[in-house]
Amino acid sequence: MIRVLIADDHHVVRRGLLFFLKTQKDIEVVGEAKNGVEAVQLVKEVQPDIVLMDLVMPELDGIQATKRIKALYPTIKILMLTSFADKDHVLPAIDAGASGYQLKDIEPDDLVHTIRQIMRGENMLHPEATTQLEEGLREEEQKLHVLNPLTPREQDVLAELTKGKSNREIAASLFVTEKTVKTHISNIFAKLQVQDRTQAALYAVKHGLTEGSGQM
Repeated sequence: MIRVLIADDHHVVRRGLLFFLKTQKDIEVVGEAKNGVEAVQLVKEVQPDIVLMDLVMPELDGIQATKRIKALYPTIKILMLTSFADKDHVLPAIDAGASGYQLKDIEPDDLVHTIRQIMRGENMLHPEATTQLEEGLREEEQKLHVLNPLTPREQDVLAELTKGKSNREIAASLFVTEKTVKTHISNIFAKLQVQDRTQAALYAVKHGLTEGSGQM
């Protein structure tokens, strides 16, 4: 039996889910919660296999409830069942530890399929949620690239530069020529849009780039 806890602040939604899930021979609904606080408490009491978690609930939302549940019981799986498919909701849900993300307009048979798949250890995302997740990850990658557009070798040179080393000292430390170091520093200034070594060093400290890549 797959033991399921339903957490949703709408009574009609809980009743609908309960009515359908009760018809499944391999699924048992072991509790209902109308907010995140109740969900966390009931998880402690009944320890279900899966929690069907709404995102927007009073007292404690689905994201925070998921974080608390996963911190207490890492093996309990969370299936987000919500009306929101935008990345501002999808990304935090996945980061919180949700194993699945489905919209409330999902067909009952598809919901049951999702529950069974999650129990088998698969991650099940609604197509819209998958698209939003991919877009969100691409945006994060782009932000990181803007923040740190340097190559690994340029990061090494910058790390040495922030230590106050001269070009000759950097060349000796990295086993390259001074000419190579000068080229790297010129590229660093251009990419970081700084004018001198001091500004480059400040940028490195501000953005945590002072350790270098460690690559030769």
